[in-house]
Amino acid sequence: MPDRPPNVPVATYRLQLHPGFTLDHAREVVPYLAALGISHLYLSPVLQAAPGSTHGYDVVDHSRVNRELGGDAAFDRLTDALRAHGMGLVLDVVPNHMAIGEENRWWWDVLRHGPSSAYAHFFDVDWDPPESRLRNVVLLPILADHYGRVLEAGQIRVVRRDGALLVEASERSLPVDPQTLGPLLGRAADAAESDELAFIASALSDLPSSTDPDPDQAARRQRDADVLEGRLAELVADAAVATALDRAVDRLNGDVEALDAFLEQQNYRLALWRAASRDLGYRRFFDIDELIGLRQEDERVFAATHERILGWVREGRVHGLRIDHPDGLRDPAGYFARLRAAAPDAWIVAEKILEPGESLPAEWPIDGTTGYRFANLATGVLVDPAGEPALTARWAEVADTGPGWEEIVDASRMEVLSAVLGSDVNRLTELLLAVCEANRRYRDFTRHEVHEALRQVAAAMPVYRTYVRARDRHVSPVDARLIATAVETAVSRRPDLDPELFAFLGRVLRLEEPGPLAAELAMRFQQLTPAAMAKGVEDTAFYRHHRLVALNEVGGDPGHFGTSLEELHRALADIGADWPSAMLALSTHDTKRSADVRARLALLSQDPAWWTDAAARLRRAAEPHRTDRMPSEADAYLFLQTVIGAWPIDADRAAGYLAKAAKEAKLRTTWTDPDPAYDAALEAFVRGTLADEGFVAAVEEAVDHLRRAAWRASLVQLALQLTAPGVPDVYQGGELWDLSLVDPDNRRPVDFVRRRRLLDEVAGFPAAQAWQRAEEGVPKLWLLYRLLRLRAERPASFAADAGYEPIAVDGDGVAFRRGDVLAVVPRLVLRAPDGALQLPDGDWRGLDGRPHGGRVTMEELLAEFPVAVLERTS
Repeated sequence: MPDRPPNVPVATYRLQLHPGFTLDHAREVVPYLAALGISHLYLSPVLQAAPGSTHGYDVVDHSRVNRELGGDAAFDRLTDALRAHGMGLVLDVVPNHMAIGEENRWWWDVLRHGPSSAYAHFFDVDWDPPESRLRNVVLLPILADHYGRVLEAGQIRVVRRDGALLVEASERSLPVDPQTLGPLLGRAADAAESDELAFIASALSDLPSSTDPDPDQAARRQRDADVLEGRLAELVADAAVATALDRAVDRLNGDVEALDAFLEQQNYRLALWRAASRDLGYRRFFDIDELIGLRQEDERVFAATHERILGWVREGRVHGLRIDHPDGLRDPAGYFARLRAAAPDAWIVAEKILEPGESLPAEWPIDGTTGYRFANLATGVLVDPAGEPALTARWAEVADTGPGWEEIVDASRMEVLSAVLGSDVNRLTELLLAVCEANRRYRDFTRHEVHEALRQVAAAMPVYRTYVRARDRHVSPVDARLIATAVETAVSRRPDLDPELFAFLGRVLRLEEPGPLAAELAMRFQQLTPAAMAKGVEDTAFYRHHRLVALNEVGGDPGHFGTSLEELHRALADIGADWPSAMLALSTHDTKRSADVRARLALLSQDPAWWTDAAARLRRAAEPHRTDRMPSEADAYLFLQTVIGAWPIDADRAAGYLAKAAKEAKLRTTWTDPDPAYDAALEAFVRGTLADEGFVAAVEEAVDHLRRAAWRASLVQLALQLTAPGVPDVYQGGELWDLSLVDPDNRRPVDFVRRRRLLDEVAGFPAAQAWQRAEEGVPKLWLLYRLLRLRAERPASFAADAGYEPIAVDGDGVAFRRGDVLAVVPRLVLRAPDGALQLPDGDWRGLDGRPHGGRVTMEELLAEFPVAVLERTS
């Protein structure tokens, strides 16, 4: 862990930018956030994204601020406003990938010049695959039907845009290799009797090939092509030349054979969209074809993609960096070392998802993760382990894939490795075949055996990835054990495969086999397993397992029923000792449910008998709206938990969520192969139930049973977040009750005017008065305000060296001390607080102003407000 940098925030506040909420809108919120006590604004990506982007992770240009967010001028206005209010700025940085498209000038150049492009090696493209048909070309699976059918239907055409010739297909424009334009321009030159156009045609034909490996030839090709195409753009201002060129293009489009031959000469190969699942030749962000992987291990790529951001850091406009998906990078440790060297004083956190029991690599020179693990701890401590048998039994009654979490995970990961990530597995299969071929003991293994071994080991990896490094042959003992465990599991699952093949693969992954191909396989394998975990668990298994969906959260383990006190204290103590400046999150733009939804649903474990009866009543009320046994019992059970957790929720929000959930589950309908009948039945079910007065009455009765306890549970989570070791982050709107579901539901507009009005009104409230306004969310806003002030007033108690001391509670409750601050919260909030604790020596005062000392009961501490945070006065 590095020394604490000077820019560590007191607290951050995340805003989601998009064309409807720009940098200038964010600037208008700054005075309110400053009054609330937020030290650093935390923004979603601000660099130029694809047109209309609602999230910013599809960056197309790293050199400028997104014009749809207001551009550079708006960014400067925002940072000036932050400075004026004494606040800092944290930016979300996307190093792993870019969006492909015409707006991405680097990618456009790659499609235009192929392997000879100056940017060919910016992207993680395999230019030399085993299939000769894909060698030195980029597969573009963008067609709605097979290439030949689309071509013959006239849906692929060459068009002229001013002086540029482009290919248009599937509502997309693609560049043309300039060398291939010679014959077309030559015919136009003859028709127009233009010597200059004839010269351009001849010169373009004489350009070096896009596959010429000579760097000097590649540079000449680029230079000459730019000059010649620039002259062509000027020449078509002549009406006769333009007319002749248009007629030549029309003739080409009218001749299928000629057009096919022309397209075959390009640096890309148009294909049916389904080809992406098996034949794609570039690394994507998970399964999103339009997000291509970047090679950040190349210093040129790092410099080009970080120049603007690091410039802002040097200027003092940016103080912290949130690094998106570092597990997708080839060498995260090398990336972070380079980033820290360039920004030594910045607060840097990584969106790294840690599995239970997993630790962040200690050598990473960063301040910690973005807090998914904490979110699961805070919700998990509200889950009563005594409720597990009843909820497990209820789930077993409706589960349709087998109720066991581990079985669902195994099946889901294997499925996505076969289908969604098939092209990635196929690329690794070719590498492993080549490695085997070079060794006489393994050269007889078939492609199928190699493919299956890779898939099995990838599916068995117990964490997102390992971090072996070929550049210095680094293999940590932890990584060696993880690889050995995955291999052992794979062997046990596939006794039909030769265990020696698995053993050999394990040695390759531990860098124990010589040769560059073996090292390349080990490094690429580590970029596959995070995608397998994310797509298999987060985006599949989480939507198939509904025992208690409060536990289905990124970085969580739904198979583990909640968080024990011992686990909570151990985890928070570890954060305090190892990563005291890490971010602590409750809700994020990626969480499956907001913290308040999870808090309410966690209560089902605290009264399982009541929930079993309530769920039965809800099911009976909903049954008339099922059609031909659709939706499934499992999907209907997810719906019941969803409406209970997010109530009040309208039919549009609920239907949108259930449609997404069913498609992510991939059991009856998917994004790529939808079942219209099931989709329609699911939507009709949701809308029918929510229009049914009897069903709605049953929902409201159930929610009434939980509502006040759910508010208390939400305050428990918030109090833990604001007092535990780390930097608390507030997701937009989360200072009041927020019952949002997964994106895009959690990106709905936030009423900041109301929040500022409430803050002005309630900041001076006593605790009891704040609790009396619970319906409005005032207790949450009040607690946040008070504890942010406490963090600012008592920095020593929240500093990296403040320590973490668990305090024993005789009964139900969680208590710990950090310096001169003591947090005390209940766990089983459906019940009246019980138990007692001995306060440390000294005089203590609660947020309600009452003094305390010696042995106190939970009932006394929580008499006026659901949680207690005490500060030592002497």
